[in-house]
Amino acid sequence: MVNLFTGETSAELFGGEVPPQVKHLVEEARKAATPERALALLWTAQVCAPECPSLYYLLYKLHAQGADFEQAELAALKGLDVAAEQAHLPDDWRAVTAEMADFMAPGPARFWLFTLKALAFIRLRRQDLVSAQLYLDKVLQFDPLGGTGALVIEALIKGARG
Repeated sequence: MVNLFTGETSAELFGGEVPPQVKHLVEEARKAATPERALALLWTAQVCAPECPSLYYLLYKLHAQGADFEQAELAALKGLDVAAEQAHLPDDWRAVTAEMADFMAPGPARFWLFTLKALAFIRLRRQDLVSAQLYLDKVLQFDPLGGTGALVIEALIKGARG
């Protein structure tokens, strides 16, 4: 999967490969002249391949980049649900325990954790520090060394508290 924003290739962190039937939509989104066009293409791809975690990553990242945190959260929550189902985790993220999956190995559990961190950032940007901290606490439970970038979010939350 190619990250729309950095050009980096990663199947491990960004949710895996895009199904062939929607790959052309992702490529068109990469080349889109406007963020609105890119989002339309990515939401179309999501409708066609709702089980593809990487589409949710691209959606929540692009919405957040445009400061549309409501839509970013919607995409992230959908991605979290897809990842939880694929990793055989409970629907309620608060019920997930470290014994349920290897959250550091590439795959849906890692994507689930990364998306939970993204939700902490999104809630922070929506000025909901309580929810942001709850998401972050769960991430740090599985990733105390901050391999997902959670320590950056932790610093931002601390900074927002003053």
